[in-house]
Amino acid sequence: MALETPNHTQTVAGWAAYDSSGQIAPYIFKRRENGVNDVTIKIMYCGICHTDLHHVKNDWGITMYPVVPGHEITGVISKVGGNVKNFEIGDRVGVGCLAASCLECEFCKNSQENYCDQIQFTYNGIFWDGSITCGGYSQMLVADHRYVVHVPDNLPMDAAAPLLCAGITMFSPMKDNQLLESRGKKVGIVGLGGLGHVGVKMARAFGHHVTVISTSPSKEQEAKLRLGANDFIVSTNTEQMQRGKRTLDVILDTVSAKHSLGPLLELLKVNGTLVVVGAPDRPIELPSFPLIFGSINY
Repeated sequence: MALETPNHTQTVAGWAAYDSSGQIAPYIFKRRENGVNDVTIKIMYCGICHTDLHHVKNDWGITMYPVVPGHEITGVISKVGGNVKNFEIGDRVGVGCLAASCLECEFCKNSQENYCDQIQFTYNGIFWDGSITCGGYSQMLVADHRYVVHVPDNLPMDAAAPLLCAGITMFSPMKDNQLLESRGKKVGIVGLGGLGHVGVKMARAFGHHVTVISTSPSKEQEAKLRLGANDFIVSTNTEQMQRGKRTLDVILDTVSAKHSLGPLLELLKVNGTLVVVGAPDRPIELPSFPLIFGSINY
């Protein structure tokens, strides 16, 4: 493992965290040369994901400094490798969280590379050549084309960037729980941060009744008027939580701070589903009785 290899010859300007202070600063580093399976991308936009903050501060204890964050990347292809057939110079593209996987396991062969045991990420990962990956807080990126997607011409590049992490994080459990095919389900979104915003808009676009559950009463107007949520529950309000008991089919929990899942489970109908997509740095509380007596899918 090394920050760079002899094949890293392209000097790039970016931003990096050098320690766990939470600060990022200008950083000059080198990218690898464009390989036969690679595309080189001039980065136009990069979203700020909460995962970036976790890595910058080493909340999860896995950061390799200096770290260049950023995995909500959109840009334009400037170079194409010899084996690449589905991209051309000038294409509008995006890169999300994944940089490499084994390409041989059952998950890789079924378009579920994110479950591969050998998955490596767009930053703070170890690429095939042994180098440490660097993310989108930079001028350009060299990426394996198998982890690059097209950005449609009718989708603005800045708006597309957050879809590469926050978007797919919320879209995937909705797809897995048949929320794309059905209509009129009662969907709860816990937390109205980056993931929550996207989740509310998606669930409403798919035709569902959306309830936002938040500790912040001040977010009710934004949830309803800007994002289109139907209902709003203040999770610290006992009366509101009681009224919401057994009313929701699916809950997507986006909260990245330690919290108990018990009160949320009480909001689910019998045989309801709770999906946790937030990533707290400490274990969350999961009482057993609401799971047992509500026959909850978790």
